[in-house]
Amino acid sequence: MRRILIPLVFLLLIFGVFYYLTAWSYSDGERAGTISKYSRRGYVFKTWEGVLNVGGFSGETGSLTPQYFDFSVKDDSVAQQINQAVKTGQRVTLHYEEKLVKLPWNGETKYFVTGVEIVESQYRYGVPGQPAYPNQPAPSTPPAPQSLPAPVDTLGRDTL
Repeated sequence: MRRILIPLVFLLLIFGVFYYLTAWSYSDGERAGTISKYSRRGYVFKTWEGVLNVGGFSGETGSLTPQYFDFSVKDDSVAQQINQAVKTGQRVTLHYEEKLVKLPWNGETKYFVTGVEIVESQYRYGVPGQPAYPNQPAPSTPPAPQSLPAPVDTLGRDTL
């Protein structure tokens, strides 16, 4: 009995630690940007994989340089929301969890998206200074007031 019990407890302990490492998230957070690549891929296990263009400013060169965030998606409803954002080109905020151990059937990266929020643009065409006011009528100019012609003195006298 002891020969079976000790290896069984050892295996359960190893599986418990392994399960804890795959279910527990090391960190979680949010990243905002536009989805630049999104696809369902894999040889045996098909998973949703994407790249978020976060953008950024380089202090060394003083220019904008793209920064990319690779992520995986397990939930199909979240995957469909991201798919809609890709089709419309909208800016999104991705809520994610970082795992220490990843399994091949869950995704290729250690960042798993758990939620999506569509960010409404406050600027038309993304240019600051051009606010977008949806469903706002174009401003109309009031008609100019009609001016009456000045009276003409036909008698040739000075009037005060």
